[in-house]
Amino acid sequence: MIRKKAMFLSLSLLFFIFPLTIMLLQSISAPWRFHTGEGIDWGWQGFSPLFQNSQLWEATFTSIWIGFAVLFINITIGLFTGKALASYTAYGKAWLEALLLSPILIPSLAIAMGLHLFMIRVGLADTIWGVMLIHLVPTVPYSIKIFHNSYQQMGKAMMEQPHILGAGFWTQVFTVELPLFRPAIRSLTFLTIVISLSQYAITAIIGGGRVLTLPLVFFPFLDNANTSIMAAFSIWFALIPVFMYIIIEALMMFLPYSRLPWRNHR
Repeated sequence: MIRKKAMFLSLSLLFFIFPLTIMLLQSISAPWRFHTGEGIDWGWQGFSPLFQNSQLWEATFTSIWIGFAVLFINITIGLFTGKALASYTAYGKAWLEALLLSPILIPSLAIAMGLHLFMIRVGLADTIWGVMLIHLVPTVPYSIKIFHNSYQQMGKAMMEQPHILGAGFWTQVFTVELPLFRPAIRSLTFLTIVISLSQYAITAIIGGGRVLTLPLVFFPFLDNANTSIMAAFSIWFALIPVFMYIIIEALMMFLPYSRLPWRNHR
């Protein structure tokens, strides 16, 4: 047990903490070359150009809003679809599951280009609502799979017990299923937010450049050879999923059976 724990800590230090520390130090120092013989110039050279960009805050708030909307839609779709797949047995169910997971196998860019004309006709092109819908394409299959596995692990007996005891549909969802699915919601939160934040091509196509998200702001910085600016933007980009995860974790505290004095008071 101690050996496994030491191995886990060593791998975490090597592949996560060490690179993150190097990137953090790079973001608060000027670009440095070993052969120059000069010392490291500490400062906020990396963050200054970043915060001077007038589009940064707009892109950040837009990305957070889209991320939360996509996450809650994914939870809703994944919860009910996963429950239906785990509860009912019908002919062709395997084909249906494969169909629901097919967006993972089909390039999102091809789907976005195909849906672009439809979005123009219904008036969703160049709008934030259209971007939210297109972000569901690469994320919904994961949510369905995660909740499907969660319901299978719960078992039909556990799903039928609240109904036998007289609980209504929504009572069962909010007092039994969601509290038991906290690990699934945590996994889905990080997965959905990271996928949504990283979409550049489909956001540019459906958003038409009018819906400004962080990847659209980040892309021009790729032509910049200043490693401090790149590191600062990476730090900024990485903090957003952590911030959103903390909010989701705080919201889950209000679910039944949370370890909070006021939530379990009778």
